[in-house]
Parts: sequence; structure tokens; C-alpha cells
Amino acid sequence: MEDMGTGAGLGALGFWLFIATVIAVGVWSSIRKRETQHETIRRAIESGRDIDPELADKLLTLTGTGSKELDRDLKVSGWIVLFLAPGMVLLGYGLSMVEEEIFPIFLGVSGLMIFLSIGMFVAAYMIKRWYSSDVDSAANSL
Repeated sequence: MEDMGTGAGLGALGFWLFIATVIAVGVWSSIRKRETQHETIRRAIESGRDIDPELADKLLTLTGTGSKELDRDLKVSGWIVLFLAPGMVLLGYGLSMVEEEIFPIFLGVSGLMIFLSIGMFVAAYMIKRWYSSDVDSAANSL
């Protein structure tokens, strides 16, 4: 019979490999999108078209980068993480039927998720203030 510590270690290794893979694929996807954007803009310039800043902004915003609504994105993420926290408590409760010591761990994870969510809401508030102050200062300079 396999040692329980070895199985848990392999499970943890598999989890972190999965997380690393998800991050790597996300970064790769972001790089590919940016390359596509730049290629589109480069071809438009080579064909002799004038690219005004408004059109370039639209091209960059269509693919997700250059989004000017970062505060909204952070709020949505904050709500998602906030509603995942009780799910972690329920998962921990269910798993505690098999292993009693796991419930406090999931309570801690849930608490961490709540604080993460609060951080996202605070960041959204701060970013909105920074953007509005940038717009106000730009308007005053005209």
C-alpha cells in the first residue's frame, strides 16, 4: 500500500502544475492577442491608411487589452471571489466528513478569499478615483 504522504505530495504537485499550466496558457494567449493587434495596425499603416488615436483605441479595446474599465473588471472579479468563499466553507464541511482536520483549513481559505475580494473592491475604488483625477486634470489643462 502506498504511503499517504507520497500520495498527498503527488496530489499537491499535480495541483501546482495545473496552476502553472493555466498561468502559462493565459500569458501565451495574451501575447498572441497583442501580436495580432499590432499586426492589424501595422498592415493598416502599410496600406496607407491613417490611424487616428480613436481608431487605435478601438482596435486595442476590442481584444481586451487597453480596457479603460479596469475598475468595473475588478468589481466583477471581487463579486465572483466573494461568492466563492461560502462555497469553500461548504466544500470544507463536506470533506470534513472524511477527514475532520480539513474544515479549519477551508475556513482559512474562505477568509483569505473574503479579504482578497475586499482588496479588489478597494482597488476598483482607487483606480476609479485615479482615472477621474486624470480626466479632470486633462480637462483643466485645456
